[in-house]
Amino acid sequence: MTDAPVVLRLSAFAAAPTGGNPAGVVLVAGELDAAAMQRIAAEVGYAETAFVTASSAGDGPRRHSLRYFSPIAEVPFCGHATVATAVALAQRDGAGVLAFDTPVGEVLIDTREVDGVVWASFTSVEPWVGPMGDDVLDRLLDLLGVGRDDVRRDLPPRIAFAGNRHPVLVFADAATFDDFRFDPNDMRTLMDEQGWTGTVTTAVETASGEFETRNLFPVGTITEDPATGSAAAALGAYVREHRAIEVPGRMVVHQGRHVGRPSVLLVDVPASGGIVVMGTATPIAV
Repeated sequence: MTDAPVVLRLSAFAAAPTGGNPAGVVLVAGELDAAAMQRIAAEVGYAETAFVTASSAGDGPRRHSLRYFSPIAEVPFCGHATVATAVALAQRDGAGVLAFDTPVGEVLIDTREVDGVVWASFTSVEPWVGPMGDDVLDRLLDLLGVGRDDVRRDLPPRIAFAGNRHPVLVFADAATFDDFRFDPNDMRTLMDEQGWTGTVTTAVETASGEFETRNLFPVGTITEDPATGSAAAALGAYVREHRAIEVPGRMVVHQGRHVGRPSVLLVDVPASGGIVVMGTATPIAV
């Protein structure tokens, strides 16, 4: 009889001991099929669980194949679970550069230990930013109970991709950003119709080079994600497209306040190419 896989539980991007985004991590998942991975992800109950399905070591970076599952479906990429997996592998095997083969392509991870803490930074796949159809935008705004005048004219709604497709809305004022509400079931219907496998990213600029985000992700008992690496990378591509920060440069993303799990994501935005997202991950006591 095959032993049950070991599931690690870590919180990525935490700004406080009770903050960050929980992720499940299975470091040895080569014998699991998709149905088994889906079942484990549902049992764990976090937004995503990452599964390392193969590992190899050669002359270059240590290489690992990853798949990601939410409690209800496989997703192409998950930033916070990527960081959690990289930290867990670095703690097991030692820090260094890792190459993750994911459903969206190769993602390079740099892990390093600083004062006993392992930091991981991943470089996204080549991002893009595209238009959002007027009818889809109107439906999204209606679900949030806001209008077009509530979003910034200089930072218009767009679809941004850095591993997942994220609609991005940047609000003109913090009060609207804080106060909007939405029906999770109706939001999930729209997301499934549009193929938005990541989060719906809403943001407000709080200072030069700093944003606070709410990433809507209705799945199971979850309505908002407390820290979203793929969305932070997509937001980095979005702000580069609209010259909202000086590039190359660093953007600080605060997230999770609205769900009681404060998080901080550091995002390095180069002049071109993939977006770099950096953070830590700490074990969750169970």
